[in-house]
Amino acid sequence: MNKNRDLILNGNISKVLFKLSLPIMLGNLIQTLYQLTDAYWVGKLGTEEFAATVFVWPIVFVMMSFGIGMNIAGTAIISQYIGADNTKDAKKVAGQIVAFSFVFSLVLAVVGNVFSPTILRLLGAEGAMFTHANTYLRIVFTGMPTMFVFFAYQCVKQGQGDTLTPMILSGISVFSNMILDPIFILDGYGGLGLGLGVAGAAWATVISRAIIAVYGVYILFFKEKLMPLKLSDLKLNIPVMKSIIKVGLPSSLGQSMEGLGFMFLNAFILAYGDSTITAFGIGNKINSLVLMPAMGIGSALAMVIGQNIGADNMKRVKEAFRSSIMISCSILMFGGLIIFSAAPYVVGIFTEDPVVLEQGVYYLKLISITIPLMGIFQSFIGTFQGAGKTTWVMLITAGRLWAIRLPLIWYFAKFTSYGEKTVWYSMVVSNLITCIVGYAFYLNKGWQKKIIEENNDPDRTERLQAS
Repeated sequence: MNKNRDLILNGNISKVLFKLSLPIMLGNLIQTLYQLTDAYWVGKLGTEEFAATVFVWPIVFVMMSFGIGMNIAGTAIISQYIGADNTKDAKKVAGQIVAFSFVFSLVLAVVGNVFSPTILRLLGAEGAMFTHANTYLRIVFTGMPTMFVFFAYQCVKQGQGDTLTPMILSGISVFSNMILDPIFILDGYGGLGLGLGVAGAAWATVISRAIIAVYGVYILFFKEKLMPLKLSDLKLNIPVMKSIIKVGLPSSLGQSMEGLGFMFLNAFILAYGDSTITAFGIGNKINSLVLMPAMGIGSALAMVIGQNIGADNMKRVKEAFRSSIMISCSILMFGGLIIFSAAPYVVGIFTEDPVVLEQGVYYLKLISITIPLMGIFQSFIGTFQGAGKTTWVMLITAGRLWAIRLPLIWYFAKFTSYGEKTVWYSMVVSNLITCIVGYAFYLNKGWQKKIIEENNDPDRTERLQAS
C-alpha cells in the first residue's frame, strides 16, 4: 500500500492512471462478460425473456443506489485519509462501510421482495413481461447482501489504491457465472440443465457473487495488512457514520434519480415495443465494452484526486484531470471506429430478429460516433468523486437524465416523426450538454477543498514532509 501511495503522489501521472485503471478496466470487462453471458443464454429463451431482464435493471439500480452512494463516499474519504497518512481514521470509515452495507442490503432484500409486483405494474409491465420480470427481480433482491458486501470490499481496497485484488475476485465470480448460466437456464444442457429459465439466470448471478463476497470479507478481517478489521470496527460509530452520510447522501440521491430516470426511459422505449427495448439492451451491452477504458480511468482518477487532495498537491490533481481526458478520448475514438464498422456483426451475435437487428445497428452506430463525450463525462465524475463533491456529481448525473434527456425525448416524440430514434438522438444531445455543464463546474474552485478533518499529530506532519 505504501508503494501505491508513493506512486499516486509522486509517479508519472499517465503511468499512474494506466496502472490503477487497468485492473478496473479488466474488472469492468469481467462485469460486462457477466452481463453478456446472461444476455447470450437468456436470449436463447426468447425476446420476451430478454426484454424482461433489460426492463428490471433500472429498478435494481435504484434500490442499490443508496449503498453505492455510501461506498463512493467511503472511497473518497478513505483515499483522502490515506493521502494524509492517517490509516487510523481510514480504518474507522472502512468498518462503518462494511457494517452499513450488510444491514442496509438485508432490509432492501425484504422490501424488494414485498413490493416487486407493485413496482413492475406501476411501470407498465404486464402479461409475460410481468411474469418474467417479477421472477428475475425477486431473486436478485434476495441476493442483495452478497452484492453489497462485495461493493464494500471494493470501496475499502480502492480507497487504498488497490485495484488488482477486487479485479481478481470479480474474475472468479464471472468464471463461476459462465459455468452456472447454461446449467441453470437451459433444460437438459449436457444432461445437467435445470431448465429454470429467467430464474436460472438470476440464481447463477446470486450464487457467483456470494462466492466472492464471502472471500472478500475474509480478506478484510484476516488477510488485510494495512488496516485489518475487527468485529469492534463494525459497531456503530455515530461521528464517522455522519461524515460518510454527509458525503454519501448526495451521491445516493444522484444514483437513485439516475436509476429512476432510466426506469422512465425504459417506459418510453417499451412504448415502441419489445423489439426496441431489446435493441436498446443489446446496444448498451456492446457499448459498455467500449466505455470500459473511460470508466476505468475515471475510477482510477478518483483515487488519484482523493489522495493528492489529502496530501495538499493541487498541481498534481489538475495534471491528473487533464491526462485522464486525453487518454480516455483517444481510446474511445479508436474503439468507436471499430464498433461503427462492426455493428451489424456484433448485434447479430445476440439476435436473429430483423427488426431488433435493424434498430440495434442504427443505435450502436449513432452512439459510437459520439462516444468520446463519455470520456470527458467520466473524467468530470472521477474528479468530483475523488474530491468528495458528491452534490456536484448528483447534479451532473441526475440532471443529464431529468433536466435534459427525458424532456428532449418528450419534445422529439411530440413534435417529430423520428419514432424510436427519438431516444437515440436525445441521448447524444444530453451527453454533449452535460459535458459543457461539467466543465463549468470544474472552473469553480470549490471542489478543491478537503472533506476530511485535519489531524494535528506532529508525527504525521513529519511523515508527510519526509514523503
